Amino acid sequence: MNGPITVSELNGQIKSLLETTFSYVYVEGEISNLTYHNSGHIYFSIKDDKSTISCVMFKGNAQYLKFRLEVGQKINISGSITVYAPRGNYQLLCQKIEPSGIGELALAYEQLKKRLQAQGYFNPEIKKSLPKYPKTIAIVTSSTGAAIQDMKKVALHRWPLTKFILIPALVQGQGAKEDIVKAIKKADSLKADILIVGRGGGSIEDLWAFNEECVAQAIYEASTPVISAVGHEVDFVISDFVADVRAATPSNAIEIALPDMNEMLQYLDELHNDYNRSFTYVLNNKIQALNHLIQSFKQNSFANKFKFIEENIKSVKEKFNQAFSQQLQNRFNDVEFLKNSFELNHPDKRIKKGYVQVTKENKIIALEDVKIDDVIDLQSTHKIVRSKVLDINSIK
Repeated sequence: MNGPITVSELNGQIKSLLETTFSYVYVEGEISNLTYHNSGHIYFSIKDDKSTISCVMFKGNAQYLKFRLEVGQKINISGSITVYAPRGNYQLLCQKIEPSGIGELALAYEQLKKRLQAQGYFNPEIKKSLPKYPKTIAIVTSSTGAAIQDMKKVALHRWPLTKFILIPALVQGQGAKEDIVKAIKKADSLKADILIVGRGGGSIEDLWAFNEECVAQAIYEASTPVISAVGHEVDFVISDFVADVRAATPSNAIEIALPDMNEMLQYLDELHNDYNRSFTYVLNNKIQALNHLIQSFKQNSFANKFKFIEENIKSVKEKFNQAFSQQLQNRFNDVEFLKNSFELNHPDKRIKKGYVQVTKENKIIALEDVKIDDVIDLQSTHKIVRSKVLDINSIK
C-alpha cells in the first residue's frame, strides 16, 4: 500500500485535471457578489437557481470590457477553469464577457447614457447657445474623411466669411477616443466661436469612439459651444446628448452653425425697402408738420394778433353799445311804467263819491274792526272828519 500524498500534491493533481479538462468553457449565469478591485481585476460569482461558481477577470482582459458589470445582470462568459492550489479553490477565469440577450455595445451605450444623464451631462439648462455670426469655427474630425470635404462645400456656399480651423483626429479604431479627447481640448484652447466634433457615417463599431465616456467628458468640460455631428440622421451617439447642439450630419452642422448668405441678402433687401418706406413716411410727416408750423406761424403773427385784438375791441364796443342801449331802453321803460302806475294810482283818480278811508289812531283799519264808542277819522283827499261810533248794524 502506497503512503498518503500531501495536500499540496492533491490540489496539484486536481488543478492539472480541471485545467486540462475545462480549458475552454462557455457558460451563462447571473452576477452576484461583484467587486471592482483597485488593481483593475474584477471578482464576482455567477449563479443559476441551483448553483454558484466564483469568477475572476484580470485587468488585462477587463480593460477591453465595453460595459460595466452589475449585480443581477445575466451574462455569457468565455473562459476556463483554474484552481488556486494554496486554498484548493477553483474558479472560472473569464477571458470575454457578453451580456445575455443584448449586444455588448448596446448595453454599454445604455449604461453610459443612463449614468451621464444622472450626473447632469444632458441638462438643457447648461447648454450654451451658438453665436449668430461666428468668426471662427474649429472642427475636430479626420483630415482625410469625406466629412470635412462636405463641410467645406456647404460653408463655401453658405457663409464664406467664417474662418475654419481643422484639428485632425482619429475617429475610429484603436486610440481614437484618446485622440479625439486631445483634439477637443486643443480646439477649446483656441477660443473659437463654435467647435464641431464629428465624422461621417459607419457601423456602430466605427462610431464607437463618440460613445466613450472620456469623449463625453471632454465635450462637457469645453467652454466653447459644441456641435456633435456624427454619422447620419438615424445615428445617435453619446456625444449628441452631451453637446450643446446635435446635428444630423456633418453638413447639417455647418448649416446650423452658419447663417445663410442668400437669406441674408434677401433680408438686406427687405431692410432697404423698409428703410425707404420708413424714410418716406417720416419725411412726409415732417413736411406736414412743417406746413402746420408755417400755417400756425401765420395765424399767430403780430399782424394777425393785432387784427384779432382789433376785431375783439370792435366786437366788445358793439356789444357795449348794444348793452348800454338796451339798459337805457329798460330804464326808460321802467320810468314809463312808474309814471303810468302813478297816474293810475293817484288818489284823485281813486276817490269816488261817498267813499272815505277809515283810520284809528293814525292807522288805516277796516270798517269791520270798528267798535262802539271808538273815535275814528274819516279821510278823503281834502277833508278829515273825526267821529264817534254810536251804533253798529250789520247789513244782511
